[in-house]
Amino acid sequence: MCGPPKITLKLILVSGKTKEFPFSPSNSAADIAKHVYNHWPMDWEEEQVSSPNILRLIYQGRFLHGNVTLGALKLPHGKITVMHLVARETLPEPNSQGNCRKITFFFSLHGCL
Repeated sequence: MCGPPKITLKLILVSGKTKEFPFSPSNSAADIAKHVYNHWPMDWEEEQVSSPNILRLIYQGRFLHGNVTLGALKLPHGKITVMHLVARETLPEPNSQGNCRKITFFFSLHGCL
């Protein structure tokens, strides 16, 4: 018998470095940030952050709040889903057009768009 379904996330840093991690649909964005922080890849050493509390996930151009689960996003099991992982103290207000422009500008500067 197989274990519970897994969702593979390919996380991309602003530097362009990537790493794949398997997660459960019940994992939240906060759970993922803690897991990645506790299992920080050796080749990401230069990007190491001081706390998991400042790690943020971006999916389809939007910051995910800590309580959002992968299951709620209806991500496909058995396929790789790409998300950006960034260090940021606070999240922008939902539906804030100004912050949306700032995020797009930030990623275009770093060649991520």
